[in-house]
Amino acid sequence: MRFAVLLPALLLVAAPAHAGEVFAGLHKHAVNAPLSLGGGEENGADISLGYRFDKIAGTPLQPYVFGALNSAGDTSYAAAGLSLKLGGKLYARPGVGLAVHTGSTSKFEIANNGKIDFGSRVLFEPELAIGVQATSRLGVEASWVHMSHAQLFGKQNPGIDNIGFRLNWKL
Repeated sequence: MRFAVLLPALLLVAAPAHAGEVFAGLHKHAVNAPLSLGGGEENGADISLGYRFDKIAGTPLQPYVFGALNSAGDTSYAAAGLSLKLGGKLYARPGVGLAVHTGSTSKFEIANNGKIDFGSRVLFEPELAIGVQATSRLGVEASWVHMSHAQLFGKQNPGIDNIGFRLNWKL
């Protein structure tokens, strides 16, 4: 039984250098920003953990998956998508994906109910990071993560913006 618990850790330690990278982040949840009509209604911080796979053969695109848990019990989410690292020691990393969240799926209403009414369980998840490759394995990023339905499920699209930082560790 102990071996079954240790096996994932052993696989991570034994993983080759081209296996991708893990990342962890801390973001301010529901920041008032130009793209988020509903920003500021929810609280707390988002603590995230994810994995960015190696580049897709012949392209600079990297698939990613991550989950973010909200410290105040508001909207948490899981996302998957593609990102692109542009630059060297100093870089930009745009990405786009889909997210599934635990928040309200009600259509947006003007009355403040303390929650963001996203209008859909599945949302678009564009993101952008500006980073520094501190060592050959460690990257530090300032990042922005946005989630919304892009007005596909109603005229009002409150969305949410989360701003913070991530640490990336190449395996």
